[in-house]
Amino acid sequence: MADEYGHLPRGPGRVLKAAWWSLKGLRAAWLHESSFRLEVYLFVVLAPLGWWAGQTPVERVLLVGSLLLVLSVELLNSAVEAVIERYGAEFHELAGRAKDMGSAAVLVVMLNVLLVWGSILGPRLF
Repeated sequence: MADEYGHLPRGPGRVLKAAWWSLKGLRAAWLHESSFRLEVYLFVVLAPLGWWAGQTPVERVLLVGSLLLVLSVELLNSAVEAVIERYGAEFHELAGRAKDMGSAAVLVVMLNVLLVWGSILGPRLF
């Protein structure tokens, strides 16, 4: 997205502002989204386990990266839900569909976690 002056390179000040806005978004998700908090708790437990269990750098990246993907998609899902709620609580078919699709996206990346973890760690356990 272009800023107010066109497509100018970002300087350190702009990068710091963007980082600040990102931190505000993480804080808002933590304060207002119980699903995000639960997924962060799971990340805190599983990420070190994945780092330890991975035998190669690629395995470590896959195990931990799949967990980060869940957090990312949950943030996007929460953003979609917040925009929909902004326009009111009355039922609308498209709003319901958008919320359902956001939830489905979170489910798909959670299934990806199971696939990645099962593919890497399953043969070692069984």
